[in-house]
Amino acid sequence: MLTIEISKPGPPEVLRPAQRPIPTPQDGEIVIRVAAAGVARADLLQRQGHYPPPKGASDIPGLDVAGTVHAIGPKVRGWQGGERVCAILTGGGYAEYCAVPAVQVLPIPEGWSFVEAATLPENLFTVYDNVVTRGGLQSGESILIHGGSSGIGVMAIMLALAKGAHPLVTAGSADKCVACLQIGAEHAINYKEQDFVAEVQKFTQGQGVSLILDMVGGSYLERNLDALAVEGRLVIVATQGGRTATLDIGKMLLKRLRVMGSTMRARPAEAKGKVAAALFSDIWPLLPSKNYIRPVIDATFPLTDAYRAHAHLESGANVGKVVLLVE
Repeated sequence: MLTIEISKPGPPEVLRPAQRPIPTPQDGEIVIRVAAAGVARADLLQRQGHYPPPKGASDIPGLDVAGTVHAIGPKVRGWQGGERVCAILTGGGYAEYCAVPAVQVLPIPEGWSFVEAATLPENLFTVYDNVVTRGGLQSGESILIHGGSSGIGVMAIMLALAKGAHPLVTAGSADKCVACLQIGAEHAINYKEQDFVAEVQKFTQGQGVSLILDMVGGSYLERNLDALAVEGRLVIVATQGGRTATLDIGKMLLKRLRVMGSTMRARPAEAKGKVAAALFSDIWPLLPSKNYIRPVIDATFPLTDAYRAHAHLESGANVGKVVLLVE
């Protein structure tokens, strides 16, 4: 099968086509014939040498795919060959075939193409687990989403609306702010020109937001605490602005705040399976209508042009998901 390998840590050009054997499904696994694969910022970090795959995971990048069931391993029930599926992976998505634990696989919703379905797994698993399960977002609450035009950010806007919440976002340009508003954000803040804390306080009439989904990390910690309401929650899912910061514990105590963090990739299949089950019950029934959650695709590239996809995502120009076309 055709795959895309990382020949050595470096710029996008270190991605190169290679041939590898089609994987054989092990106990509890499905092999998917990949039609489309998502491109994530985690893939960029892996290519640069900053985010090695977990022990036992494929060294091939790619954390989510859509395609058809090609082969079914022992101890797998409920799937048949040829079924249209999408899945979150620990790695291996940039390939014509990939093996994945069956518990991490979900059916492609009715009315969604392979390319559209490739926007779902990595973004939706991450957002749902952090915004709903950990962050406890409730109807009527407000949420500030940093990086609102990213694949994660766009999904968070739509999921917040599906939950009856009020999404606010930060983005890095006027055009991106407009795009976020068109997707459904109630307020968009150009962080290069505006103080997001002041804008949040103005929009919430001094109350602050109930929840913040943050991909920046260290450099935003103090201001995130300032933007939160009493009993507010901060969920950190990436550290693009640094891994360390000074935490004002007194501010946490006075406002009764909670600060949480998580990653998805390194979790065992059983944990990801629990997220998949929650999604299938709570969110999958909403997807066929595309009323709340719909595909937001910024660009597509052939698998062999994965280096171009990485360069595009690295430029920060995207609004929504970047997808590789495998067939």
